[in-house]
Amino acid sequence: MKTLPIKKSIELSAPKEIVWDVLLDDDCTRAWYAEFSEGTHAKTDWKVGSKAIFTDNTKSGMVAKVVQNIPGEILSMEYQGIVVNDIEDYEGEIAQAVKGGREIYQLTEKNGKTTLSIECDMGEDFYESMSEAWDRALQKIKQLSEPQEQLKP
Repeated sequence: MKTLPIKKSIELSAPKEIVWDVLLDDDCTRAWYAEFSEGTHAKTDWKVGSKAIFTDNTKSGMVAKVVQNIPGEILSMEYQGIVVNDIEDYEGEIAQAVKGGREIYQLTEKNGKTTLSIECDMGEDFYESMSEAWDRALQKIKQLSEPQEQLKP
């Protein structure tokens, strides 16, 4: 299966520390991961070398390894396999197809605004739907990161 990189970025009116928390905090990730598949959550400690398991309500998803974690700057993961019905698969055809794919989050802050850039390797068959899901997820990250304006009575 041929893979293509999805590359997107968004400017956020929030310091990078806040955006970083939205990227890793379980309550926040559940909100924006839902744009990909309902109920998706991560099981990991986010430490370099650690396994990260992403599963949804169907108990299916991806297995990755945390390759780089510099708080407030970059988080990089490499896909290792898939999860089907809560069982990790590293050898099957789909698992082999995703193995080695990367997902990278980079933050840069300038003048009180943070730019979040993502890059994600995606199989050709899922490229369009996942690209659209990333657009929705980035908007959700924006909502979670930026201060909400108070409504005036």
